Amino acid sequence: MFDATVTIPIWLFLLLLAAASYALIMSALLPSVRWYFRRRLNRAVDRLNNSLQIKVRPFQRTKRQVLIDQLMFDQEIMTQIETQASTENIPREVLQARVKAYAREIVPSFNAYVYYRVGYWMAKKIARFVYRVRVAAADNKQLQAVDPESTVVFVMNHRSNMDYVLISYLAAEQVTLSYAVGEWARVFPLESLIRALGAFFVRRNSRNPLYRKVLERYVYMATQSGVCQAVFLEGGLSRDGAMGEPKLGFLDYMLRQYDWQSDRNLVFIPVGINYDHVLEDQNLLSWDDKDKRLSKGQHLKKLWRFLRENLFVSSRTRWKRFGYASVNFGLPVSMQDYCGERELNFKHLDKERRIPRVLELAETLMNALRHVLPVLPVPLIAAVLARAEGEALTSLEISRSCDELIDKMIAQGSAMRAEEKPRPRTLAASLDLLVERQILIEDDDRFAVAPGKEALLRYYANSIAHWWQGEEPGPADSAEADPMHLEHRADKAVV
Repeated sequence: MFDATVTIPIWLFLLLLAAASYALIMSALLPSVRWYFRRRLNRAVDRLNNSLQIKVRPFQRTKRQVLIDQLMFDQEIMTQIETQASTENIPREVLQARVKAYAREIVPSFNAYVYYRVGYWMAKKIARFVYRVRVAAADNKQLQAVDPESTVVFVMNHRSNMDYVLISYLAAEQVTLSYAVGEWARVFPLESLIRALGAFFVRRNSRNPLYRKVLERYVYMATQSGVCQAVFLEGGLSRDGAMGEPKLGFLDYMLRQYDWQSDRNLVFIPVGINYDHVLEDQNLLSWDDKDKRLSKGQHLKKLWRFLRENLFVSSRTRWKRFGYASVNFGLPVSMQDYCGERELNFKHLDKERRIPRVLELAETLMNALRHVLPVLPVPLIAAVLARAEGEALTSLEISRSCDELIDKMIAQGSAMRAEEKPRPRTLAASLDLLVERQILIEDDDRFAVAPGKEALLRYYANSIAHWWQGEEPGPADSAEADPMHLEHRADKAVV
């Protein structure tokens, strides 16, 4: 009986062999491989945490599917589903499926190895490839004194898509950052990389109440868990170079359930960013005119031209073309102190009373950003020529006017010191940059705005318009430290 021969077709044998192989891999080999790599990754994160001021949180190490499930069965989201199902007569199963899709769209899949071995390396190389990078801090001691168990949120102005690269590179030695990224980045393979870096995707200007509730609850979960985040207060890129009005969405998500007496401290750190050359300036200026927007093919062609012109030239040549990129870290604003001084508890405020208080905080943070916004040579020259109203100026007159403008800004409280005034050779290099870009025309050492380039020059002048137009920002915050004095650290470039 047991020595009988069973004959089966070859196709059935191959099918059974494939099924057995699959079962062996899925039940024995794959779990072992996953365990091995997860164990190595956990060890790497433990070593990484020893060098970070703000450690990688358990929330960031939680499996993505677990976070998605938490969102799907969050009590407030379930209540929203019940309400919407009743009012709009939509089956609950359909709404639950939408919640699952929204959660999968939003929740990142943070990988510390990818963040530091890929993301940090790329950010560093790209930032230093294009710009001379300068970084300073209003008070390093106060920044170092921030409680490492706090939820730290970097609030920034938004000048360029390079902002993501620049701040990730400069902050990587202290924290891992989580960003909100628009739908423009949801393309293969960029989407997977961005998720692995801890960023989450958002649909900007979405009015879908169910989607907004899922996004709100994710932001709340991340904030409560201490995840360090980066938020652009203006919401999107500045189209005219000036700082826009603050958008309250993310601030409100973070604060509407915040109880300063019992919750983890929430600390906002203003981060001002500015450039001598914003790579996408022309596209931003023409954004409102859909006919002038670049197509994907034109973007690729522009990228190819950029690489062809800059990949095989020296760093000094590239820096002459693109100038400085500068980041200033302002004074931290502790919500425990802020709420305690004002006897303010956001958790106990209804929407009508809460939104004005959120707006008040947003204005405080925007004023802090204005105070620490870097003042660079190209914006200075642009402001001087914008004030000249079309009159041609000599290089000596421009240099003198820049000095006078800096003195005025320092007197008003700008985060700049007299000894940081651009040297004549730096101003000369910046004038050359503007002439090479055909923004200025030179005739016998007299510089004037090129015809048709007035809006582009004004774009750069607008980045510091709150100083030279006579608008004096209010106090950056209630801290006693003077925001004027910036302490420079790594990557300092003498102006």
